Amino acid sequence: MSYVTTKDILLQAQQGGYAVGAFNVENMEMAQAVIRAAAELSAPVILQTTPSTLRYAAAKTYSAIVTQLARQAPVPVALHLDHGSSFDMAGQALEAGYSSVMIDGSKETFEQNIRLTRQVVEAAHKYQVPVEAELGKVGGKEDDLEAEADVYTDPEQARIFVEQTGVDSLAVAIGTAHGVYHGEPKLDVGRLREIRKLVMVPLVLHGASGLSDDSVKECIQAGICKVNFATELRIAYSDGIKEILADVPETFDPKIYGKNGRERVKNLVKDRMMTCGCQGKGSQAIG
Repeated sequence: MSYVTTKDILLQAQQGGYAVGAFNVENMEMAQAVIRAAAELSAPVILQTTPSTLRYAAAKTYSAIVTQLARQAPVPVALHLDHGSSFDMAGQALEAGYSSVMIDGSKETFEQNIRLTRQVVEAAHKYQVPVEAELGKVGGKEDDLEAEADVYTDPEQARIFVEQTGVDSLAVAIGTAHGVYHGEPKLDVGRLREIRKLVMVPLVLHGASGLSDDSVKECIQAGICKVNFATELRIAYSDGIKEILADVPETFDPKIYGKNGRERVKNLVKDRMMTCGCQGKGSQAIG
């Protein structure tokens, strides 16, 4: 139906009290799986790539794949740079045609994070592309991204940060972690509610792979509008491939095991979309 920015669909989610699922993709098959899931549920969707993914293949390559798939999709599709690590990387994504970028200055001081984010916002808005930033640190390790410890987002700092940067959405740290959880995380949902009272832009939850459905829903009720899923998609795709190769070791056609990996990812994405409550919101998100 259309290739859109994240601003187009997150503001609708904020108004409607649901969240849009944002799914990290590593190849064409995973991108196909995510968009097919969105089409089957009539849900708006965000596809994401991380810095290491863009070292695997160029931003222009992923942009070409996703924009072509979006043209054929009956739902709104956005392509987002996840955890952009520098001004230059954000610029590469903008030039490649991404419809959303994140700049992650959470490892910098508060003042340095503001300066870096404002710089990216000024550049991206010239392309009419929205920017996500992160305040606080989401712990754990995912991809090549690692935080040594959780540093929860301070609500008052969040208000100042948004006002001074002009950012379009904000990822907050409330106890989630990247990668695979070891035990049930304890989320500070009360802190999230306080941030929501002070910050008007859509809020983003990172590290949702492995969270219970109830935990995700509670965060959405407290103000989250975008929920990121990455690690579990990689696991699902890899498990699909392993299944075929275990059953028929002599399989040599990548399309055969790629198809199985794609189906595993599609089914997982549909489940996560239902948790986010964005099913049936595809036409509303661009209406």
